[in-house]
Amino acid sequence: MEIQLGWRSRRGRRVLIASVAGAVVLGGVLVLLPREGDDAPPPAPGPAAVARGAVTTGVPAALGDLAVLIGDRESHLRAHPLDGASWAVLGSAYVEQGARTADTANWAKAEKALNTSLRVGPERDPQALEGLAALAVARRDFPAAKKWGESAARAAPKRWTAHAVLIDAYTGLGDHKGVGRALDKVLELRAGTPAAKARAAAVYRDRGWREDAAAQISDAAAAAAAPAERAAYLEQAGRLAFERGDPREALRFFQEALRTDPDQRAAQAGQGRAMAALGRTTDALTAYQAALAKRPSPEYALELGELYESLGLGQAARVQYDLLRARVRGAAAAGADEELVLGRFEADHGDPAAAVRRLRAEWGRQPGTAVADALGWALHRDGADQEALEFATIATDGEQGGGVRSALHAFHRGVIEKELERYGPARRHLREALMINPHFSPLRAPEAERALKELGEPSEEGPPD
Repeated sequence: MEIQLGWRSRRGRRVLIASVAGAVVLGGVLVLLPREGDDAPPPAPGPAAVARGAVTTGVPAALGDLAVLIGDRESHLRAHPLDGASWAVLGSAYVEQGARTADTANWAKAEKALNTSLRVGPERDPQALEGLAALAVARRDFPAAKKWGESAARAAPKRWTAHAVLIDAYTGLGDHKGVGRALDKVLELRAGTPAAKARAAAVYRDRGWREDAAAQISDAAAAAAAPAERAAYLEQAGRLAFERGDPREALRFFQEALRTDPDQRAAQAGQGRAMAALGRTTDALTAYQAALAKRPSPEYALELGELYESLGLGQAARVQYDLLRARVRGAAAAGADEELVLGRFEADHGDPAAAVRRLRAEWGRQPGTAVADALGWALHRDGADQEALEFATIATDGEQGGGVRSALHAFHRGVIEKELERYGPARRHLREALMINPHFSPLRAPEAERALKELGEPSEEGPPD
């Protein structure tokens, strides 16, 4: 019995050795053969990873992906509260979500997360500094945006996103040389990318280089990889088309943006703008209402209110103006500055003297071109036309920084000059407004036409005016 067991044991060892050897040879063969799926692309990143990539590289993210990313980072940080990098990502995601939805409740959450990142991280995280700069831009606090953006640029001078947010900060402060320097850095560090082209398009628009701006944003939209990014650039292209007086082309851009990303509410408001210009009033009202339902921006409320007013629907207009006031109060409670839109509203539909006070203070804090135009118009509405012309000139004179070709700015200057009996310049600027965009406002474009008709043609025999 024992011998038999020994024989079986030796035989078993020989079988085992042969099996192992065969397996080694077979394994060698298998290693040399391609495995099934080796040539297949890696699995696509999940929504949180996609949003994180967008947030940390300065490109627009989809709202659904942002929500997943926020939930993911919140969960992670409950278990790892000292992860400074994750706090920076979470804060930046809150900023992006708040900007996309006009939900000012995000600002306090973003500020807390970004400050926590700076407090618990091993060093000052450039992502957190950039996030604070972006938060300040969203709140329209451009001095703070400049401070945080410059800190981010010093901490990581090769990160193009720090210079990108500085473009917004310097624009809001009227620092046109600073804008140029920041754009140069963006183009140096990120040349040829869709995001850099989109930034260049915005700066070129502000300089009055409309064809260059249109070319840059068209290239950006064509090359964008993610739907949310492409939709954002299509919306920007639509705004440029509308501003140069082509509502049909603008509408095509806005519609394509919404097909690409149904959450692109700026494009939905753009649809309302373009449809109103094309006489599709019912469709315009529907588009504005849909945009406001998901992104209750004071700017959209003002536009919709003025559209209602142009249609003789005063009560409906007042509902929108009340919404504007409520949104501005909510924004102020969240640390945001909506004095510009409130001043514009008060100048035309409320108390011009209050508008002057608000906008003069805003000019003292952050003297951008848009504030110069709004303050000039408020001064006109309050009866101070001589001072009004000084600010209207700043907003429209390229040598003073007002290079943007804006029909509204030209209209404001023309009306002020008419009031001052400077009839030649008034004709020129009113004509310019209607040449740039004959549909620039459902209320003001008809006023521009009436003002030109009142001025008539200059007399051939009379003294020059």
